[in-house]
Amino acid sequence: MKIYTKSGDKGTTSLVYGSRVSKKDQRVEAYGTCDEANSMIGLGLSYLKAEYFDGKEKFEGFFHKIQTVLFHAGAELATPPGKEVKWKLEDSNIKELEEQIDFLDGTLTPLSNFILPGGHPAGAALHTARTIVRRAEREAVGIGEEVNPLVLSYLNRLSDFLFVAARYINQQLGEEEKNLHQ
Repeated sequence: MKIYTKSGDKGTTSLVYGSRVSKKDQRVEAYGTCDEANSMIGLGLSYLKAEYFDGKEKFEGFFHKIQTVLFHAGAELATPPGKEVKWKLEDSNIKELEEQIDFLDGTLTPLSNFILPGGHPAGAALHTARTIVRRAEREAVGIGEEVNPLVLSYLNRLSDFLFVAARYINQQLGEEEKNLHQ
């Protein structure tokens, strides 16, 4: 199979099941933004080294699951109304994020001010991924009632998780958080 098909040369692309839409279609914007977030998560993880902190393998394993579920969320967004979604999100996907948020947040210094994104390159990349996920959520909302509500919940919770994970990485690696008013 060739990487290029030339079928998108006129500004259209295929949704799941083959219907063609404009590359500016709201669904394409939404699942494309999920893909962008997924790539930024991958970039963030590429900055981590085993010697940085204990449990890196477990941390990366959880991120592998997140990236997989985010890919599934994109597939849901790329599936036209009335068609069966092959990889449906489940309540358990959201619950797992909430459990990880609670666990990581319990290890962090409580926030007393807004903080500026940054820190270690891995933390900064996850802060960036968080903002991309927020955009994906807004794009998904723009599709309307056809979107599985679990996709919206997952994206909302994922952005919260990425915020906490960025803080966790920065704290583990000794990066000082910068408050908004420093």
